[in-house]
Amino acid sequence: MASTMEYKGYIARVEYDDEAKLFHGQIMNLRDVITFQGRSVKELRKALRDSVDDYVEFCASRGEKPEKPFSGKVLLRLTPELHRAAMVAAAQRRRSLNAWATEVIERATRRG
Repeated sequence: MASTMEYKGYIARVEYDDEAKLFHGQIMNLRDVITFQGRSVKELRKALRDSVDDYVEFCASRGEKPEKPFSGKVLLRLTPELHRAAMVAAAQRRRSLNAWATEVIERATRRG
């Protein structure tokens, strides 16, 4: 079973390897690969913080800005039929497609 952890807006997927008796995680919301591991939750949290901080420092040392965890932009690929249905649903509610989709996603994510 996987869980998530967050630090400075970076969200990691965390799993436990029972055979190795080790937690391991990877930041999900970046193209760059950031991984970390620990034998306890306390160790894992520290490893997450250290890995993210190291990533930010590494980028700074290269004169680059670290990748932002989320830009707020989402590109969706839909079938033409689903795109049409979404446009109709948005228009019926007198909303732009963007505003309508935002509301739908907000409702869906509140349910957990």
